[in-house]
Amino acid sequence: SFEGRVEVYHDGKWGTICDDQWDNQDAEVVCRQLGLSGNPKALSWAHYGQGSGPILLDEVECSGNELSLDQCKKSDWGQQNCDHIEDAGVSCDPFTGTDLHTYAKGTVRLAGGRSHSEGRVEIYYNGDWGTVCDDGWTDLGAQVVCRQLGFR
Repeated sequence: SFEGRVEVYHDGKWGTICDDQWDNQDAEVVCRQLGLSGNPKALSWAHYGQGSGPILLDEVECSGNELSLDQCKKSDWGQQNCDHIEDAGVSCDPFTGTDLHTYAKGTVRLAGGRSHSEGRVEIYYNGDWGTVCDDGWTDLGAQVVCRQLGFR
């Protein structure tokens, strides 16, 4: 939900962006435009797979302060010299900040509860959320998770 190949809609069509000049300032604008906070990271060479259809933008050069890609310096729509192997991607990873509670190699959250202070324990690792098996799960483990989430 916070990373993938960047696609834009123009003139009735969805298309991709070529990764020429693609950098973290461009990623920052994409994340902002999508309403996502986190650590913006630009990815090149169809990191999230090759798109299909037209390549709509090339040579995108944002300063990082723009509110949308439309405000960035770029080629004219449809003017490009790329193949889909050069489709640009972005990660707006919300789990790379320094203010997060970490558990082993992942970030812990509670999901599916009736309030923010209860629920199924989930852990973020290698780009995915997973559950924690209850084998050997005790009150001590629950206390550790609660402490890491800022509960006393």
